[in-house]
Parts: sequence; structure tokens; C-alpha cells
Amino acid sequence: MAERNRRTVRDLRRGNRARVLQRLYFDGPLSRQELGPATGLSSGSISNVVSELVTEGVLEEAGMVDSEGGRPRTLLRVKPTSGLLIGIDIGETRVRVELFDLSLTELGRTEHLLAQHGYDVERVVAHVRTGVANVLRDANADAASLLGIGIGVPGIIEQDTSDGAIVHGQTIGWSAVPFEKLVRDSIELPPQVPLFIDNGAKTLGQAEMWFGGGRGAREAAVALIGSGVGACVVHAATPDENARSSALEWGHTTVRIRGRRCRCGSPGCLEAYAGAEALRERWQEAGGPLSADADDETALAALLAAAFPGPEGPEPDPVAVSLLDDTAEYLGAAVADLINLFHPERILIGGWAGLLIGPHLLPEVRRYAGEYALRHAAARTAIELGQLGPDAVTVGAATLPLADFLARGGSRPPAADPVRPAASVRRA
Repeated sequence: MAERNRRTVRDLRRGNRARVLQRLYFDGPLSRQELGPATGLSSGSISNVVSELVTEGVLEEAGMVDSEGGRPRTLLRVKPTSGLLIGIDIGETRVRVELFDLSLTELGRTEHLLAQHGYDVERVVAHVRTGVANVLRDANADAASLLGIGIGVPGIIEQDTSDGAIVHGQTIGWSAVPFEKLVRDSIELPPQVPLFIDNGAKTLGQAEMWFGGGRGAREAAVALIGSGVGACVVHAATPDENARSSALEWGHTTVRIRGRRCRCGSPGCLEAYAGAEALRERWQEAGGPLSADADDETALAALLAAAFPGPEGPEPDPVAVSLLDDTAEYLGAAVADLINLFHPERILIGGWAGLLIGPHLLPEVRRYAGEYALRHAAARTAIELGQLGPDAVTVGAATLPLADFLARGGSRPPAADPVRPAASVRRA
């Protein structure tokens, strides 16, 4: 019984720390007096928690604010330099590694192209190892200051296995790859630094919900369109509960019976029509003026320039215009599926390719979505572009260890603690 009581007291203390830390992170700077109603904790609990976190260097003073009829109140905030985070995007065209402080200010980055070697697992792991070492070296940072490393990868992620996260990435040729173990064995990290691996669309979704176009929404679907296509759905709960998110293999929903063969092997997938790789191939097949070795990014930029040359340019290329109108309809129909299945308040289109085509195609995507979706559900859903730019997956990956740090109340995990997926934290 005594042991149970000790665990209960410890958990209560950690929960109180987490509530204070989360409110200061998302809504700060705040005074001690403001933290009371924001967290539901007593003034005594607030005082104890704040004193601990200030002593540990997690919180710092952030100026003073006048109070009515009393002494000025001290504002508190999370100290940006109290820990470091690394976010990694295993994308279709490159491995991007970024180092952040706790405010998610970028301190360093490195990129390694994948074009020549594709998704060779050993090479990808080597890029991760080199990237982590480079960003720490360039920022003159100590690996012991890391609160964790988050990695966004394509595919289905199986968590909590004996080898850590296992990646099933059919479109990239990964079958049950023990990616967490491979990364952990490859890079030199202090044992207390955790790794968090999740689907890239989910990391994008968490970033948009915390800091971008999803803020304030209770349900949102976030699409990641790059060379391939993915999505996630986030069901945000009440402020005192965790959000729930799930990755969707949206790119492998069927938009055309007996259609183009997708790189997953199935016919008619959305990815076979709306992914940047498919857009390059479709334009080449239609006679678009592309060199045989043009990469996806170059090809998509050229396709958009041909269809939307601007007022001073030549006439729009009718083949490019027709191809993109078809793409808008495929996307609109697939967005309608998200609306009919999940009834989200918002659908956000992100990813490097999604943000390139979005400004041109978004009106038509909305129109087609309205035609294919149920009217009542469609009327409740706003379809917008993501707000965090093409690097949002790395930001989202960094939120995985950040979420764990906040949920722990600012405490680092012990070295022997098994690494699990980061807890979700919702911005109220």
C-alpha cells in the first residue's frame, strides 16, 4: 500500500508540473496568479511547481506586468535554452535534419539527397547519423542537452516492439524494417536521449495543430503531398485530455477503377495521379517538354509554369492545364472522402508539392470536393493550405520529444526507461 501511495503522489506531482509547463509553453508568458485558473491548481501547488521548475532551469522570468491595486506580477515562460530537440524528415527526395531549441527556433540544419540511391536503408541511416552529428557540431551543442530526437518516415509504423519502432513502407521497399534499432545502434547518443519515430503525415499534422492552420480546431485532417501522398486525422479532445491522431494511407485510396498503376502496386490510387512523381510521369507521357532525368521538384515547377505562365508570359499550355484540372478533380474527390468519413472542421493541404500546387488548384479542389461530398458535411469543412511551409515535417518530428518532455513535467526520462511514442499534448 505504501508503494502504491508513493507512486500516486509521484504521478500527481508530475501531472501538476505537466499542466503548468504546458500552459506556459502554449499560452505564456503568464504570472503565477494567471496560472491558477489556467490549470485549476491551488496557489500553493502553483508556487511549489514553479519553484521546482525555476530551480531546475526549465522556467525563467520574462518581465513584469502591472496588477490592479497591488504589486507588479512577475511573468514566467519556458526557458528556450533549457533543452535541445532534433527533428528529422525521411522524405521522398532527401533526409532533412534540423536542430531546435525549446521554442522551436532553428539552430542548425543539414540535408542529404536521396535521388541517386533511393531508400537504401543503410544509406538512410548513415544520413541520419551524419546529419545529427553535423547539426550538433555546427551549433557547438552537447548531445547531453538533447531532450530527444523525432523522426518522421513514410509508411505504417508498428510501435512498442522488442526492437522499437518497425517501419512497413511498401512504396519505398521497406518491409518490417527495425528502423529505431538501426538508428539507435548507428548514432552515438547518451542513453537517456530518447528516439521517437512516427509517420511523417502524423508529425506534419501535430505541427499544424499546435502552431499552424489547425489551431483551435477539434477535428482536422492534414494532407501531406510530396512525391507521394499521405494524410492524418487529428481528433482534438477537451483541454484536460490528450488529442488522438492517426495516420491514413490516403494516397492509396482508389480514385479511378482500373486506373494507373501506383508505385504500391495497386491500380487507381490517388498517389498515382496527385503525387509529384506521378505528375512528372503523366506530363512526360502527355508530351511535356521535360528532360528524361528531371527530378520531381524540377518537373512540378516546370508543369506549373507551363499551365500558369503569368500575364507577361506565353499562352498557357493546354496539355498542362488539362492535366492539372484532372489532378484537382482527383484531389477534390479524395478530399470529399475525408469529409464524408471523418467530418473534420478543417482540411489542410501541406507537403512541399501540396504547397506548390495548392495556390493554383485550391479553388477547384474546393469545388470538386463540394460536388463529391455530402452537402451538410462539406458545408462544415474549411479546406485550406497548411501554414508551416515545406519544412513542417521536421518541425512536427521535433514536437514528438517536445510532447514527451511536456507530458513528463519537464523531467528527462531515466536512461533505463523504455522509449515509447510521445504523448500528445493539445493547445487549448
